[in-house]
Amino acid sequence: RALKMEAAISLVGSQGIISVTEILVASAVFCLISLVIRSFRQQLPQELKRLPGPRGYPLIGNVLELGSNPHLTLTRMSQEYGDVMQIRIGTRPVLVLSGLDTLKQALVKQAEDFMGRPDLYSFRFIADGQSMTFSTDSGEVWRARRKLAQSALKTFSVSPSPNSSSTCLLEEHVSKEADYLVKKFLQLMEEKKRFDPYQYVVVSVANVICAMCFGKRYDHDDQELLSMVNLNNEFGDVAASGNPADFIPVLQYLPSRAMKIFKDLNKRFDTFVQKIVKEHYSSFDKDHIRDITDSLIEHCEEKKVDESASVQLSDEKIVTLVNDLFGAGFDTVTTALSWSLMYLVTYPEIQKKIHEELDRIIGRERRPRLSDRLTLPYTEAFILEMFRHSSFLPFTIPHCTTKPTALNGYFIPKDLCVFVNQWQVNHDEKLWKDPSTFSPERFLTIDGMEVNRAESEKVMTFGLGKRRCIGENIGKWEIFLFLTTLLQQLEFSIRDGEKADITPQYGLTMKHKRCEHFQIQQRFEVKSSE
Repeated sequence: RALKMEAAISLVGSQGIISVTEILVASAVFCLISLVIRSFRQQLPQELKRLPGPRGYPLIGNVLELGSNPHLTLTRMSQEYGDVMQIRIGTRPVLVLSGLDTLKQALVKQAEDFMGRPDLYSFRFIADGQSMTFSTDSGEVWRARRKLAQSALKTFSVSPSPNSSSTCLLEEHVSKEADYLVKKFLQLMEEKKRFDPYQYVVVSVANVICAMCFGKRYDHDDQELLSMVNLNNEFGDVAASGNPADFIPVLQYLPSRAMKIFKDLNKRFDTFVQKIVKEHYSSFDKDHIRDITDSLIEHCEEKKVDESASVQLSDEKIVTLVNDLFGAGFDTVTTALSWSLMYLVTYPEIQKKIHEELDRIIGRERRPRLSDRLTLPYTEAFILEMFRHSSFLPFTIPHCTTKPTALNGYFIPKDLCVFVNQWQVNHDEKLWKDPSTFSPERFLTIDGMEVNRAESEKVMTFGLGKRRCIGENIGKWEIFLFLTTLLQQLEFSIRDGEKADITPQYGLTMKHKRCEHFQIQQRFEVKSSE
């Protein structure tokens, strides 16, 4: 044995340590190659196929191919590889789903298999990793929180308004903000002859969600409100650029300016919400529930008393729901209204048809109400076409498989990150005639008197299944009320010689280029609803 050891050492040579290192590195590389080969040769369940998709480069995967408009690239790839395909972003494999039937199969019929959230590095910093929307949790506690959030959101939007002639709280809040916007836009026209509506719409939408969540309406120049709006805008900008550390884990340990800003934004927003929640706790009265935050605190107090409750929810998890609800009710509605105004000035003949419908059905003596939705089919069709054509939410928040499963004959492993390509569905030539054309009429019945429900259900904006956005209905109602209230009184146009650019800019939510050349004309003065 000693002779063998001596012989081995002599083979290693005088630089023994270096040579041993080389041997270890070689062994590691050999093992890695063996594992890769073994994974490729892994036995698949009988009759299931391996996922198709483009080959990627080492370490970066298919990143270079995705380019600056991943939704368009992945749509083109789906035409080659099919509705179920796999790409690599960095070192992480990603399942990309396209096609309405495939999405329904995965997210509705096989909902339990596809309802997870991937453990992305950046998600850990949203609401301290406790976010109902972004955390990996999908068990009993998550279900209880989601049910509670839905209930609170519904209560403080459709409950009767005790203080005005509005039929519900949401109508009251939107009515106040729409009134403000009409006055502000008229003032801007008088003073500057043109304006950018986005910066005013964004504050009004924030005020509506503040009223529901915090029972408080801010003045539009309030610094607390403006700082919160800026935080949300900054969050969207940083999130839009993506975080490479989500897909190349080693980058988590390297300094990143974008990630530092992202962490700081989340911390500042959490601090803002915590301050308001703390104020609510100090003035909480179970006999006088003022808003969503009070409603959640009440639930929390009841659970503490009820020892038999099957799912106990901590104060921290309840409080993060406020954060989730604020986020859900803010950016989507703001972006939808902003896109709507851009389409109205781009297609004045469509705006004229909405004006005619509003004059015919509602008239000039009262404001639009939620109950008018069914009697304003063209307006509803316009909103649906805005969602479809802009597809400003090109992907849902990423999903993740919760167990090994199969889809369309392909084997899909557990814990696989899933991208849902909503843009592809909304522009699929198999579903839509001339998908690049903006045409609200596609959503109307032949006589033009009703919205064709079968067509409207094909539009993908808020996801599907168990992870479908909880704010979907409230968001749609809010968009309808804002839009109809503004259009009843105002006609929007673009300054002569200027043009609105409706080219989407890729991001978490796709925005258009800001336009400072809006003009308005008052159609008539409407009586106050108070």
